[in-house]
Amino acid sequence: MALVDRIKRFMHSPQGRQARSRAERMARDPRTQAKVRGLLARFRGGGRRH
Repeated sequence: MALVDRIKRFMHSPQGRQARSRAERMARDPRTQAKVRGLLARFRGGGRRH
């Protein structure tokens, strides 16, 4: 079975729906948003090392 099919099956299961709602809740949290912005800044060259 392809990986994408397994992911689709999981997302339609009760556990998958629960994981999705948890992820959506975390995405709305301002602290989580700040962490993600910090990581993105680091990867985009905000903290360049020579």
